[in-house]
Amino acid sequence: MDKATLGRIIDQGRGTVPADLVVKGVRLLDVITGAITQTDIAICGDRIVGTYEAYEGTREIDGSGLFAVPGFIDTHLHVESSLVTPLEFDRCVLPHGVTTAICDPHEIANVLGAPGIRYFQACAEATIMDLRVQLSSCVPATAFETSGAELTAADLVALRGHRSGIGLAEFMNFPGVLFKDEGALDKLVAFSEGHIDGHAPLLSGRDLNGYIASGIRTEHEATTLGEAREKLKKGMTVLIREGSVSKDLHALIPLIDADTSAFLAFCTDDRNPLDIAEEGHLDYMIREAIAHGAPLHHVYRVASWSAANAFGLRDRGLIAPGKRADIVLLDDLERCSVRAVISAGRLVSEELFATRPHIAAVGLDSMKAQRVDADAFRASANRAATPVIGVVPGRIITEHLTMDLAVVGGAKQVDLEQDAVKVCVVARHGKNHNIGRGFVHGFGMKRGAIASSIGHDSHNICVVGVSDEDMAVAVNRLIELRGGFVVAQGGEVRAELALPVAGLMADTSFEEVHDALIPLRAAAKALGVVLAEPFLQVAFLPLPVIPHLKITDFGMFDVDRFELIVE
Repeated sequence: MDKATLGRIIDQGRGTVPADLVVKGVRLLDVITGAITQTDIAICGDRIVGTYEAYEGTREIDGSGLFAVPGFIDTHLHVESSLVTPLEFDRCVLPHGVTTAICDPHEIANVLGAPGIRYFQACAEATIMDLRVQLSSCVPATAFETSGAELTAADLVALRGHRSGIGLAEFMNFPGVLFKDEGALDKLVAFSEGHIDGHAPLLSGRDLNGYIASGIRTEHEATTLGEAREKLKKGMTVLIREGSVSKDLHALIPLIDADTSAFLAFCTDDRNPLDIAEEGHLDYMIREAIAHGAPLHHVYRVASWSAANAFGLRDRGLIAPGKRADIVLLDDLERCSVRAVISAGRLVSEELFATRPHIAAVGLDSMKAQRVDADAFRASANRAATPVIGVVPGRIITEHLTMDLAVVGGAKQVDLEQDAVKVCVVARHGKNHNIGRGFVHGFGMKRGAIASSIGHDSHNICVVGVSDEDMAVAVNRLIELRGGFVVAQGGEVRAELALPVAGLMADTSFEEVHDALIPLRAAAKALGVVLAEPFLQVAFLPLPVIPHLKITDFGMFDVDRFELIVE
Protein backbone atom coordinates (compact mmCIF):
# COMPACT_ATOMS: atom_id res chain seq x y z
CA MET A 1 0.00 0.00 0.00
CA ASP A 2 1.53 3.33 -1.05
CA LYS A 3 0.39 6.78 0.04
CA ALA A 4 -1.23 7.57 -3.31
CA THR A 5 -3.41 4.45 -3.14
CA LEU A 6 -4.28 5.10 0.47
CA GLY A 7 -5.24 8.65 -0.45
CA ARG A 8 -7.58 7.38 -3.19
CA ILE A 9 -9.20 4.98 -0.71
CA ILE A 10 -9.82 7.77 1.80
CA ASP A 11 -11.13 10.21 -0.80
CA GLN A 12 -13.49 7.67 -2.35
CA GLY A 13 -14.73 6.59 1.08
CA ARG A 14 -15.46 10.25 1.94
CA GLY A 15 -17.18 10.70 -1.41
CA THR A 16 -15.04 13.68 -2.44
CA VAL A 17 -14.22 11.86 -5.71
CA PRO A 18 -16.23 9.16 -7.53
CA ALA A 19 -15.59 5.59 -6.38
CA ASP A 20 -14.17 3.09 -8.87
CA LEU A 21 -17.35 1.00 -8.59
CA VAL A 22 -20.64 1.59 -6.83
CA VAL A 23 -23.48 -0.86 -6.30
CA LYS A 24 -26.48 1.48 -6.18
CA GLY A 25 -29.58 1.05 -4.03
CA VAL A 26 -28.95 -2.53 -2.94
CA ARG A 27 -30.44 -4.09 0.20
CA LEU A 28 -27.44 -4.95 2.39
CA LEU A 29 -27.72 -7.80 4.90
CA ASP A 30 -25.69 -7.14 8.04
CA VAL A 31 -24.61 -10.66 9.03
CA ILE A 32 -23.86 -9.46 12.58
CA THR A 33 -27.20 -7.87 13.50
CA GLY A 34 -29.50 -9.27 10.81
CA ALA A 35 -30.57 -5.77 9.72
CA ILE A 36 -31.38 -5.20 6.05
CA THR A 37 -30.73 -1.66 4.83
CA GLN A 38 -31.03 -0.13 1.38
CA THR A 39 -27.75 1.60 0.59
CA ASP A 40 -24.99 2.18 -1.91
CA ILE A 41 -21.75 0.20 -1.63
CA ALA A 42 -18.64 2.04 -2.80
CA ILE A 43 -15.50 0.17 -3.91
CA CYS A 44 -11.98 1.42 -4.57
CA GLY A 45 -9.83 -1.17 -6.30
CA ASP A 46 -10.27 -4.40 -4.38
CA ARG A 47 -11.54 -2.72 -1.20
CA ILE A 48 -14.94 -1.65 0.08
CA VAL A 49 -14.68 2.01 1.09
CA GLY A 50 -18.28 3.05 1.78
CA THR A 51 -21.61 1.71 3.02
CA TYR A 52 -24.84 3.19 4.42
CA GLU A 53 -24.35 6.36 2.37
CA ALA A 54 -25.03 7.58 -1.16
CA TYR A 55 -22.13 7.48 -3.64
CA GLU A 56 -21.28 8.21 -7.24
CA GLY A 57 -19.05 5.87 -9.18
CA THR A 58 -16.95 5.79 -12.30
CA ARG A 59 -18.76 2.52 -12.90
CA GLU A 60 -22.14 1.72 -11.36
CA ILE A 61 -24.23 -1.41 -10.93
CA ASP A 62 -27.97 -1.09 -10.38
CA GLY A 63 -28.67 -3.03 -7.18
CA SER A 64 -32.35 -2.17 -6.91
CA GLY A 65 -34.39 -5.22 -6.00
CA LEU A 66 -31.24 -7.17 -5.06
CA PHE A 67 -29.69 -8.19 -1.75
CA ALA A 68 -25.97 -7.90 -0.97
CA VAL A 69 -24.21 -10.42 1.28
CA PRO A 70 -20.50 -11.05 1.92
CA GLY A 71 -18.72 -13.48 -0.42
CA PHE A 72 -18.92 -17.11 0.66
CA ILE A 73 -15.88 -18.92 2.05
CA ASP A 74 -15.46 -22.68 1.56
CA THR A 75 -13.23 -23.51 4.50
CA HIS A 76 -12.04 -26.97 3.48
CA LEU A 77 -11.99 -28.66 0.11
CA HIS A 78 -9.90 -30.66 -2.28
CA VAL A 79 -10.00 -29.04 -5.70
CA GLU A 80 -8.94 -32.36 -7.20
CA SER A 81 -12.24 -33.92 -6.14
CA SER A 82 -14.04 -31.49 -8.44
CA LEU A 83 -12.22 -33.48 -11.17
CA VAL A 84 -10.97 -30.27 -12.81
CA THR A 85 -7.90 -28.08 -12.46
CA PRO A 86 -7.87 -25.08 -10.10
CA LEU A 87 -8.55 -22.62 -12.93
CA GLU A 88 -11.61 -24.60 -14.05
CA PHE A 89 -12.72 -24.91 -10.43
CA ASP A 90 -12.54 -21.12 -10.31
CA ARG A 91 -14.89 -20.87 -13.32
CA CYS A 92 -17.18 -23.51 -11.85
CA VAL A 93 -17.82 -22.26 -8.30
CA LEU A 94 -17.10 -18.52 -8.25
CA PRO A 95 -20.43 -17.82 -10.02
CA HIS A 96 -22.08 -19.61 -7.08
CA GLY A 97 -20.75 -16.89 -4.77
CA VAL A 98 -17.65 -18.69 -3.46
CA THR A 99 -15.11 -15.87 -3.44
CA THR A 100 -12.62 -17.62 -1.13
CA ALA A 101 -11.76 -21.32 -1.16
CA ILE A 102 -9.34 -22.84 1.34
CA CYS A 103 -7.99 -25.95 -0.30
CA ASP A 104 -5.77 -28.81 0.77
CA PRO A 105 -3.83 -30.05 -2.30
CA HIS A 106 -3.48 -33.35 -0.46
CA GLU A 107 -4.44 -35.48 -3.45
CA ILE A 108 -1.93 -34.12 -5.95
CA ALA A 109 0.69 -33.96 -3.19
CA ASN A 110 0.30 -37.70 -2.56
CA VAL A 111 0.90 -38.33 -6.25
CA LEU A 112 3.58 -35.75 -7.09
CA GLY A 113 4.83 -34.33 -3.80
CA ALA A 114 6.10 -30.75 -3.61
CA PRO A 115 5.74 -30.08 -7.37
CA GLY A 116 2.02 -30.75 -7.02
CA ILE A 117 1.69 -28.15 -4.26
CA ARG A 118 3.77 -25.66 -6.24
CA TYR A 119 1.41 -26.17 -9.19
CA PHE A 120 -1.54 -25.25 -6.96
CA GLN A 121 0.33 -22.23 -5.63
CA ALA A 122 0.96 -21.08 -9.21
CA CYS A 123 -2.73 -21.55 -10.03
CA ALA A 124 -3.67 -19.54 -6.93
CA GLU A 125 -1.78 -16.58 -8.38
CA ALA A 126 -3.97 -16.76 -11.50
CA THR A 127 -7.49 -17.48 -10.20
CA ILE A 128 -10.09 -14.72 -9.94
CA MET A 129 -11.36 -16.13 -6.64
CA ASP A 130 -8.97 -16.08 -3.70
CA LEU A 131 -7.73 -19.67 -3.69
CA ARG A 132 -5.87 -20.37 -0.46
CA VAL A 133 -3.46 -23.31 -0.55
CA GLN A 134 -2.84 -25.04 2.75
CA LEU A 135 0.22 -27.27 3.10
CA SER A 136 -0.68 -30.95 3.16
CA SER A 137 0.23 -32.42 6.53
CA CYS A 138 -0.07 -36.15 5.88
CA VAL A 139 1.70 -37.31 2.74
CA PRO A 140 1.34 -40.23 2.92
CA ALA A 141 -1.62 -40.44 5.30
CA THR A 142 -0.29 -43.68 6.82
CA ALA A 143 2.58 -46.12 6.43
CA PHE A 144 0.15 -48.85 5.34
CA GLU A 145 -0.16 -47.83 1.69
CA THR A 146 2.07 -46.91 -1.23
CA SER A 147 1.94 -43.24 -2.15
CA GLY A 148 3.67 -41.42 -4.96
CA ALA A 149 5.51 -39.06 -2.62
CA GLU A 150 6.42 -38.24 0.95
CA LEU A 151 6.52 -34.80 2.55
CA THR A 152 8.47 -34.28 5.77
CA ALA A 153 8.26 -31.28 8.07
CA ALA A 154 11.35 -29.85 6.34
CA ASP A 155 9.67 -30.24 2.93
CA LEU A 156 6.62 -28.35 4.17
CA VAL A 157 8.66 -25.59 5.74
CA ALA A 158 10.36 -25.10 2.35
CA LEU A 159 6.93 -24.52 0.79
CA ARG A 160 5.86 -22.03 3.44
CA GLY A 161 5.64 -18.31 2.71
CA HIS A 162 3.61 -18.31 -0.49
CA ARG A 163 0.97 -15.59 -0.41
CA SER A 164 -1.82 -18.17 -0.79
CA GLY A 165 -0.83 -19.97 2.41
CA ILE A 166 -2.58 -19.96 5.76
CA GLY A 167 -1.02 -22.90 7.57
CA LEU A 168 -1.08 -26.66 7.81
CA ALA A 169 -3.92 -28.59 6.18
CA GLU A 170 -6.06 -31.27 7.84
CA PHE A 171 -4.01 -33.43 10.19
CA MET A 172 -5.49 -36.75 9.18
CA ASN A 173 -3.07 -38.97 11.05
CA PHE A 174 -4.71 -38.45 14.43
CA PRO A 175 -3.21 -41.70 15.80
CA GLY A 176 0.19 -40.22 14.92
CA VAL A 177 -0.65 -37.17 17.01
CA LEU A 178 -1.99 -39.15 19.97
CA PHE A 179 0.92 -41.60 20.04
CA LYS A 180 3.52 -38.88 19.41
CA ASP A 181 4.88 -40.10 16.09
CA GLU A 182 8.15 -38.22 15.50
CA GLY A 183 7.19 -37.05 12.01
CA ALA A 184 3.78 -35.85 13.19
CA LEU A 185 5.30 -33.94 16.10
CA ASP A 186 7.89 -32.34 13.81
CA LYS A 187 5.11 -30.92 11.63
CA LEU A 188 3.02 -29.70 14.55
CA VAL A 189 6.02 -27.95 16.07
CA ALA A 190 7.08 -26.39 12.76
CA PHE A 191 3.62 -24.86 12.23
CA SER A 192 2.70 -24.20 15.85
CA GLU A 193 2.59 -20.44 15.31
CA GLY A 194 0.03 -20.67 12.50
CA HIS A 195 -3.28 -22.32 11.72
CA ILE A 196 -3.49 -26.11 11.83
CA ASP A 197 -6.62 -27.71 10.39
CA GLY A 198 -7.99 -30.90 11.92
CA HIS A 199 -9.43 -34.26 10.88
CA ALA A 200 -10.60 -36.46 13.75
CA PRO A 201 -13.65 -38.61 12.90
CA LEU A 202 -15.36 -40.07 15.98
CA LEU A 203 -12.55 -38.92 18.29
CA SER A 204 -13.87 -37.99 21.73
CA GLY A 205 -13.08 -37.76 25.42
CA ARG A 206 -9.49 -37.45 26.57
CA ASP A 207 -8.13 -38.44 23.16
CA LEU A 208 -9.96 -35.49 21.62
CA ASN A 209 -8.55 -33.26 24.35
CA GLY A 210 -5.02 -34.36 23.53
CA TYR A 211 -5.58 -33.85 19.81
CA ILE A 212 -6.94 -30.31 20.27
CA ALA A 213 -4.27 -29.41 22.83
CA SER A 214 -1.62 -30.07 20.18
CA GLY A 215 -2.71 -26.83 18.48
CA ILE A 216 -5.36 -28.07 16.04
CA ARG A 217 -8.20 -25.54 15.78
CA THR A 218 -10.77 -26.53 13.13
CA GLU A 219 -12.42 -29.82 12.17
CA HIS A 220 -14.81 -31.01 9.45
CA GLU A 221 -15.39 -34.70 10.23
CA ALA A 222 -18.26 -34.38 12.73
CA THR A 223 -21.25 -36.32 11.41
CA THR A 224 -23.60 -36.19 14.40
CA LEU A 225 -24.84 -33.45 16.70
CA GLY A 226 -23.24 -35.10 19.71
CA GLU A 227 -19.83 -35.27 18.07
CA ALA A 228 -20.08 -31.69 16.82
CA ARG A 229 -21.22 -30.31 20.18
CA GLU A 230 -18.34 -31.95 22.01
CA LYS A 231 -15.86 -30.43 19.57
CA LEU A 232 -17.52 -27.02 19.89
CA LYS A 233 -17.48 -26.99 23.66
CA LYS A 234 -13.81 -27.98 23.61
CA GLY A 235 -12.98 -24.90 21.59
CA MET A 236 -12.88 -26.12 18.00
CA THR A 237 -14.57 -24.37 15.11
CA VAL A 238 -16.76 -27.00 13.46
CA LEU A 239 -16.82 -26.95 9.66
CA ILE A 240 -20.19 -28.30 8.55
CA ARG A 241 -19.61 -30.44 5.46
CA GLU A 242 -21.77 -31.29 2.47
CA GLY A 243 -19.87 -33.01 -0.33
CA SER A 244 -20.76 -35.47 -3.06
CA VAL A 245 -20.30 -38.44 -0.71
CA SER A 246 -20.06 -37.04 2.82
CA LYS A 247 -23.41 -35.38 3.49
CA ASP A 248 -23.49 -34.02 7.02
CA LEU A 249 -25.41 -30.77 6.54
CA HIS A 250 -28.89 -31.92 7.49
CA ALA A 251 -27.69 -33.70 10.62
CA LEU A 252 -25.84 -30.57 11.77
CA ILE A 253 -28.27 -27.78 10.80
CA PRO A 254 -29.64 -27.68 14.40
CA LEU A 255 -26.18 -26.47 15.48
CA ILE A 256 -26.72 -23.13 13.76
CA ASP A 257 -28.16 -20.61 16.19
CA ALA A 258 -27.33 -17.27 17.79
CA ASP A 259 -25.02 -18.88 20.35
CA THR A 260 -22.95 -21.02 17.98
CA SER A 261 -22.91 -19.35 14.56
CA ALA A 262 -19.69 -17.48 15.34
CA PHE A 263 -17.95 -20.84 15.82
CA LEU A 264 -19.20 -22.64 12.71
CA ALA A 265 -18.31 -22.58 9.03
CA PHE A 266 -19.32 -24.41 5.86
CA CYS A 267 -17.19 -26.66 3.66
CA THR A 268 -17.67 -29.08 0.79
CA ASP A 269 -14.52 -31.22 1.12
CA ASP A 270 -15.22 -33.23 -2.07
CA ARG A 271 -17.85 -32.15 -4.61
CA ASN A 272 -17.98 -32.92 -8.33
CA PRO A 273 -19.25 -30.76 -11.21
CA LEU A 274 -22.41 -32.83 -11.68
CA ASP A 275 -23.60 -32.17 -8.13
CA ILE A 276 -22.55 -28.53 -8.40
CA ALA A 277 -24.63 -28.14 -11.57
CA GLU A 278 -27.65 -29.99 -10.16
CA GLU A 279 -27.66 -28.56 -6.62
CA GLY A 280 -25.06 -25.83 -6.27
CA HIS A 281 -22.09 -25.32 -3.99
CA LEU A 282 -22.14 -23.30 -0.75
CA ASP A 283 -25.25 -21.59 -2.08
CA TYR A 284 -26.97 -25.00 -1.82
CA MET A 285 -25.88 -25.38 1.80
CA ILE A 286 -27.14 -21.90 2.66
CA ARG A 287 -30.62 -22.35 1.19
CA GLU A 288 -30.96 -25.84 2.69
CA ALA A 289 -29.99 -24.60 6.14
CA ILE A 290 -32.49 -21.72 5.93
CA ALA A 291 -35.23 -23.98 4.56
CA HIS A 292 -34.75 -26.34 7.52
CA GLY A 293 -35.16 -23.63 10.12
CA ALA A 294 -31.71 -22.15 10.77
CA PRO A 295 -31.93 -18.37 11.38
CA LEU A 296 -31.21 -16.58 8.11
CA HIS A 297 -28.57 -14.04 9.04
CA HIS A 298 -26.75 -16.57 11.19
CA VAL A 299 -26.54 -18.90 8.18
CA TYR A 300 -24.96 -16.13 6.10
CA ARG A 301 -22.67 -15.33 9.04
CA VAL A 302 -21.49 -18.95 9.06
CA ALA A 303 -20.80 -18.73 5.32
CA SER A 304 -18.74 -15.56 5.58
CA TRP A 305 -17.63 -13.73 8.74
CA SER A 306 -17.35 -16.80 10.99
CA ALA A 307 -15.38 -18.66 8.33
CA ALA A 308 -13.02 -15.74 7.81
CA ASN A 309 -12.50 -15.34 11.53
CA ALA A 310 -11.75 -19.04 12.06
CA PHE A 311 -8.90 -18.96 9.53
CA GLY A 312 -7.50 -15.55 10.43
CA LEU A 313 -8.71 -13.83 7.26
CA ARG A 314 -9.44 -10.53 8.96
CA ASP A 315 -9.80 -8.59 5.71
CA ARG A 316 -13.11 -10.18 4.64
CA GLY A 317 -16.41 -11.66 5.77
CA LEU A 318 -18.33 -8.39 6.13
CA ILE A 319 -19.59 -5.75 3.73
CA ALA A 320 -17.92 -2.85 5.51
CA PRO A 321 -15.34 -0.13 4.80
CA GLY A 322 -11.82 -1.51 4.74
CA LYS A 323 -12.88 -5.06 3.90
CA ARG A 324 -12.02 -6.93 0.72
CA ALA A 325 -14.69 -6.27 -1.91
CA ASP A 326 -16.09 -9.81 -2.12
CA ILE A 327 -19.85 -9.39 -2.55
CA VAL A 328 -22.66 -11.67 -3.68
CA LEU A 329 -25.77 -10.06 -5.16
CA LEU A 330 -28.90 -12.16 -4.66
CA ASP A 331 -32.43 -12.09 -6.05
CA ASP A 332 -33.72 -13.81 -2.92
CA LEU A 333 -32.11 -14.27 0.48
CA GLU A 334 -33.99 -17.41 1.52
CA ARG A 335 -33.32 -19.20 -1.77
CA CYS A 336 -29.78 -17.82 -2.03
CA SER A 337 -30.34 -17.24 -5.74
CA VAL A 338 -27.15 -15.65 -7.05
CA ARG A 339 -27.58 -12.88 -9.63
CA ALA A 340 -23.98 -11.58 -9.73
CA VAL A 341 -20.68 -11.86 -7.90
CA ILE A 342 -17.99 -9.27 -7.20
CA SER A 343 -14.56 -10.72 -6.41
CA ALA A 344 -11.89 -8.33 -5.11
CA GLY A 345 -13.80 -5.42 -6.65
CA ARG A 346 -14.27 -7.08 -10.06
CA LEU A 347 -17.63 -8.09 -11.50
CA VAL A 348 -17.31 -11.78 -12.34
CA SER A 349 -17.84 -12.64 -16.02
CA GLU A 350 -16.48 -14.94 -18.70
CA GLU A 351 -14.52 -11.95 -19.99
CA LEU A 352 -12.84 -11.62 -16.60
CA PHE A 353 -11.93 -15.32 -16.56
CA ALA A 354 -10.40 -14.89 -20.02
CA THR A 355 -7.82 -12.47 -18.59
CA ARG A 356 -6.16 -15.17 -16.47
CA PRO A 357 -2.74 -16.50 -17.51
CA HIS A 358 -2.38 -20.11 -18.62
CA ILE A 359 -0.84 -22.50 -16.09
CA ALA A 360 0.62 -25.65 -17.64
CA ALA A 361 -0.74 -28.94 -16.27
CA VAL A 362 1.53 -31.27 -14.34
CA GLY A 363 1.65 -35.00 -13.65
CA LEU A 364 0.60 -36.15 -17.10
CA ASP A 365 2.85 -39.22 -16.77
CA SER A 366 1.87 -40.23 -13.24
CA MET A 367 0.15 -43.49 -14.19
CA LYS A 368 2.94 -46.08 -13.82
CA ALA A 369 0.91 -49.24 -13.15
CA GLN A 370 1.44 -52.28 -15.35
CA ARG A 371 -1.36 -54.01 -17.22
CA VAL A 372 -3.13 -56.80 -15.34
CA ASP A 373 -5.05 -59.94 -16.22
CA ALA A 374 -8.07 -61.47 -14.51
CA ASP A 375 -5.92 -63.73 -12.30
CA ALA A 376 -4.55 -60.62 -10.57
CA PHE A 377 -7.84 -60.32 -8.70
CA ARG A 378 -8.01 -63.91 -7.41
CA ALA A 379 -8.71 -63.75 -3.67
CA SER A 380 -6.82 -66.77 -2.31
CA ALA A 381 -8.14 -68.18 0.97
CA ASN A 382 -8.84 -71.37 2.90
CA ARG A 383 -11.64 -70.23 5.24
CA ALA A 384 -15.09 -68.77 4.70
CA ALA A 385 -15.13 -66.03 7.39
CA THR A 386 -14.27 -62.78 5.64
CA PRO A 387 -13.94 -59.13 6.69
CA VAL A 388 -16.18 -57.07 4.38
CA ILE A 389 -16.28 -53.27 4.03
CA GLY A 390 -19.83 -52.04 4.62
CA VAL A 391 -20.59 -48.90 2.63
CA VAL A 392 -22.98 -46.43 4.27
CA PRO A 393 -24.64 -44.16 1.66
CA GLY A 394 -23.83 -40.50 2.24
CA ARG A 395 -20.90 -41.31 4.51
CA ILE A 396 -17.22 -42.09 4.07
CA ILE A 397 -17.27 -43.90 7.42
CA THR A 398 -17.68 -47.60 6.65
CA GLU A 399 -18.80 -50.59 8.69
CA HIS A 400 -16.58 -53.53 9.58
CA LEU A 401 -18.70 -56.51 8.58
CA THR A 402 -17.93 -60.23 8.65
CA MET A 403 -19.49 -62.59 6.12
CA ASP A 404 -19.06 -66.24 5.22
CA LEU A 405 -18.05 -66.39 1.56
CA ALA A 406 -17.69 -69.55 -0.47
CA VAL A 407 -14.16 -70.82 -1.16
CA VAL A 408 -13.86 -72.58 -4.52
CA GLY A 409 -10.51 -73.90 -5.71
CA GLY A 410 -8.73 -72.03 -2.96
CA ALA A 411 -10.27 -68.64 -3.86
CA LYS A 412 -13.09 -66.70 -2.23
CA GLN A 413 -16.07 -65.98 -4.39
CA VAL A 414 -18.35 -63.01 -4.92
CA ASP A 415 -21.74 -63.49 -3.22
CA LEU A 416 -24.51 -61.47 -4.86
CA GLU A 417 -27.09 -62.73 -2.39
CA GLN A 418 -25.18 -60.98 0.40
CA ASP A 419 -24.19 -58.08 -1.89
CA ALA A 420 -20.52 -58.91 -1.36
CA VAL A 421 -18.43 -58.02 -4.41
CA LYS A 422 -14.70 -57.68 -4.87
CA VAL A 423 -12.69 -54.56 -4.18
CA CYS A 424 -9.02 -54.40 -5.12
CA VAL A 425 -6.34 -51.71 -4.96
CA VAL A 426 -3.61 -51.77 -7.61
CA ALA A 427 -0.43 -49.79 -6.85
CA ARG A 428 0.16 -47.25 -9.62
CA HIS A 429 3.17 -45.14 -8.65
CA GLY A 430 5.83 -47.46 -10.08
CA LYS A 431 7.33 -48.31 -6.69
CA ASN A 432 6.00 -51.87 -6.49
CA HIS A 433 3.37 -54.15 -8.01
CA ASN A 434 1.15 -54.50 -4.95
CA ILE A 435 -2.48 -55.52 -5.25
CA GLY A 436 -4.68 -55.49 -2.16
CA ARG A 437 -7.72 -57.76 -2.39
CA GLY A 438 -10.95 -57.74 -0.41
CA PHE A 439 -14.74 -57.54 -0.48
CA VAL A 440 -17.27 -54.72 -0.12
CA HIS A 441 -20.99 -54.61 0.65
CA GLY A 442 -23.45 -51.86 -0.25
CA PHE A 443 -22.94 -51.18 -3.96
CA GLY A 444 -25.75 -53.45 -5.10
CA MET A 445 -23.62 -54.35 -8.14
CA LYS A 446 -24.84 -57.39 -10.10
CA ARG A 447 -22.37 -57.44 -12.99
CA GLY A 448 -19.29 -55.74 -14.43
CA ALA A 449 -16.78 -53.45 -12.70
CA ILE A 450 -15.97 -49.83 -11.86
CA ALA A 451 -12.37 -48.58 -11.66
CA SER A 452 -11.00 -45.27 -10.43
CA SER A 453 -7.51 -43.76 -10.26
CA ILE A 454 -8.82 -41.51 -7.50
CA GLY A 455 -8.26 -43.55 -4.36
CA HIS A 456 -7.91 -41.44 -1.25
CA ASP A 457 -5.37 -40.69 -0.13
CA SER A 458 -2.48 -42.33 -1.92
CA HIS A 459 -4.43 -42.53 -5.16
CA ASN A 460 -3.67 -45.98 -6.33
CA ILE A 461 -6.20 -47.63 -8.64
CA CYS A 462 -9.31 -48.87 -6.83
CA VAL A 463 -11.62 -51.28 -8.65
CA VAL A 464 -14.93 -52.78 -7.50
CA GLY A 465 -16.42 -55.63 -9.47
CA VAL A 466 -18.36 -58.84 -9.84
CA SER A 467 -16.23 -60.23 -12.69
CA ASP A 468 -12.44 -60.56 -12.52
CA GLU A 469 -12.33 -60.23 -16.31
CA ASP A 470 -14.25 -56.96 -16.28
CA MET A 471 -12.09 -55.69 -13.42
CA ALA A 472 -9.02 -56.28 -15.61
CA VAL A 473 -10.66 -54.52 -18.58
CA ALA A 474 -11.50 -51.50 -16.44
CA VAL A 475 -8.05 -51.23 -14.85
CA ASN A 476 -6.20 -51.62 -18.15
CA ARG A 477 -8.31 -48.97 -19.83
CA LEU A 478 -7.68 -46.68 -16.88
CA ILE A 479 -3.94 -47.10 -17.40
CA GLU A 480 -4.34 -46.20 -21.09
CA LEU A 481 -6.32 -43.06 -20.18
CA ARG A 482 -3.53 -41.97 -17.76
CA GLY A 483 -6.16 -41.97 -15.03
CA GLY A 484 -9.88 -41.45 -14.62
CA PHE A 485 -13.05 -43.48 -14.19
CA VAL A 486 -14.03 -46.56 -16.22
CA VAL A 487 -17.14 -48.76 -16.22
CA ALA A 488 -16.76 -52.19 -17.85
CA GLN A 489 -19.24 -54.98 -18.51
CA GLY A 490 -19.11 -58.10 -20.63
CA GLY A 491 -15.46 -57.58 -21.49
CA GLU A 492 -16.09 -54.10 -22.89
CA VAL A 493 -15.72 -50.53 -21.70
CA ARG A 494 -19.19 -49.05 -21.28
CA ALA A 495 -18.27 -45.51 -20.16
CA GLU A 496 -15.15 -43.57 -19.22
CA LEU A 497 -13.75 -40.21 -18.16
CA ALA A 498 -10.07 -39.38 -18.64
CA LEU A 499 -8.34 -37.57 -15.74
CA PRO A 500 -4.74 -37.29 -16.96
CA VAL A 501 -3.58 -34.43 -14.68
CA ALA A 502 -1.88 -36.51 -11.96
CA GLY A 503 -4.56 -39.14 -12.60
CA LEU A 504 -6.93 -36.89 -10.66
CA MET A 505 -8.15 -34.03 -12.85
CA ALA A 506 -9.33 -33.53 -16.41
CA ASP A 507 -7.47 -31.25 -18.80
CA THR A 508 -10.82 -30.08 -20.19
CA SER A 509 -13.55 -27.69 -19.04
CA PHE A 510 -15.84 -28.39 -16.10
CA GLU A 511 -18.75 -28.42 -18.57
CA GLU A 512 -17.15 -31.32 -20.45
CA VAL A 513 -16.52 -33.20 -17.20
CA HIS A 514 -20.14 -32.63 -16.20
CA ASP A 515 -21.35 -34.03 -19.51
CA ALA A 516 -19.10 -37.11 -19.22
CA LEU A 517 -20.32 -37.92 -15.71
CA ILE A 518 -23.92 -38.38 -16.87
CA PRO A 519 -23.29 -41.50 -19.01
CA LEU A 520 -20.87 -42.77 -16.37
CA ARG A 521 -23.61 -42.69 -13.74
CA ALA A 522 -25.99 -44.37 -16.17
CA ALA A 523 -23.45 -47.10 -16.92
CA ALA A 524 -22.89 -47.72 -13.20
CA LYS A 525 -26.63 -47.94 -12.64
CA ALA A 526 -26.83 -50.50 -15.46
CA LEU A 527 -24.50 -52.70 -13.39
CA GLY A 528 -27.11 -52.62 -10.62
CA VAL A 529 -25.27 -50.03 -8.52
CA VAL A 530 -27.66 -48.33 -6.08
CA LEU A 531 -25.34 -45.58 -4.76
CA ALA A 532 -26.08 -42.03 -5.88
CA GLU A 533 -22.37 -41.18 -6.29
CA PRO A 534 -20.59 -44.50 -6.95
CA PHE A 535 -17.30 -43.13 -8.27
CA LEU A 536 -16.32 -41.03 -5.29
CA GLN A 537 -17.64 -43.81 -3.06
CA VAL A 538 -15.14 -46.14 -4.74
CA ALA A 539 -12.47 -43.47 -4.25
CA PHE A 540 -12.97 -43.44 -0.47
CA LEU A 541 -12.69 -47.20 0.06
CA PRO A 542 -8.86 -47.00 0.32
CA LEU A 543 -8.87 -44.19 2.91
CA PRO A 544 -7.24 -45.81 5.97
CA VAL A 545 -7.74 -42.90 8.37
CA ILE A 546 -11.56 -43.06 8.28
CA PRO A 547 -13.21 -45.76 10.43
CA HIS A 548 -13.88 -48.58 10.41
CA LEU A 549 -12.68 -50.94 7.66
CA LYS A 550 -10.79 -49.93 4.49
CA ILE A 551 -8.44 -51.42 1.92
CA THR A 552 -5.02 -50.33 0.61
CA ASP A 553 -2.59 -51.85 -1.86
CA PHE A 554 -1.22 -53.78 1.17
CA GLY A 555 -4.60 -55.41 1.88
CA MET A 556 -7.60 -54.99 4.17
CA PHE A 557 -7.06 -52.43 6.95
CA ASP A 558 -8.71 -52.25 10.37
CA VAL A 559 -8.80 -48.50 11.10
CA ASP A 560 -9.89 -48.95 14.72
CA ARG A 561 -6.87 -51.12 15.47
CA PHE A 562 -4.79 -49.21 12.92
CA GLU A 563 -3.35 -52.39 11.49
CA LEU A 564 -3.53 -54.61 8.44
CA ILE A 565 -5.75 -57.67 8.64
CA VAL A 566 -3.91 -60.93 8.13
CA GLU A 567 -6.26 -63.69 7.04
